[in-house]
Amino acid sequence: NLSLSRLQGADRSRRCQDGFDKFVSPGLSRVMAQKKNYHHGDLRQALLDAGLAMIEETGFGGLSLRKIAARVGVSHAAPEHHFPTLKHLLSAMAAEGFVLFARAMGDERRHAAPAPVDQMRAAVRGYLHYAGTHPQLFRLMFTSNLLDWADPALIAASAAGYQHLRDICAPAADRLNLTSDADRTGLEHLVWSQVHGQAQLMIDNKLIDHETGEPCPAPDHPVDLAGLLFRD
Repeated sequence: NLSLSRLQGADRSRRCQDGFDKFVSPGLSRVMAQKKNYHHGDLRQALLDAGLAMIEETGFGGLSLRKIAARVGVSHAAPEHHFPTLKHLLSAMAAEGFVLFARAMGDERRHAAPAPVDQMRAAVRGYLHYAGTHPQLFRLMFTSNLLDWADPALIAASAAGYQHLRDICAPAADRLNLTSDADRTGLEHLVWSQVHGQAQLMIDNKLIDHETGEPCPAPDHPVDLAGLLFRD
């Protein structure tokens, strides 16, 4: 009888445990899987993705490591291993932004005719399109005091974006007989100032038709600067 009682008790315990496992295991498994994935390096990307999503929702002024950690579903201390400060995370987000920025200009240029005027117009279209579709990230990329410009990834990504500017301006500099580095850089800054100003006015909704008070549609290129530089 004692043996039978023990067997019956063991069976009840097993059934109870099975029921508990069915109730708890799915959620527990997901948590454990997340922890395993984060252990293998996914937490950094998860935090970066969450930051990139949140910046377009709230602007970078509303971001904090604590809020981003909550969005990902980890403790507020968890990001510190990958991003010791918010500035580190913002710099990584800006680096990702510059990668997308360069890609936007490159994609437009690849689909354009090879003539210098068409290449300049295409790069500017990519510039304006990127600013219009990622306005808050675009602002962050050019807010220097929020970023760590000693970050190698940020330096490399921003340089790749600037290389498009150099590429499209070089034929115009040759056409204008600009031979010194200073003069050629000056032309690059002139073109950059024109298109960046257009982009900034566009995302700030400052381009207003003064007769109707309605926002002006963004042109594909500002004042056809390419047409002016390459006019016969």
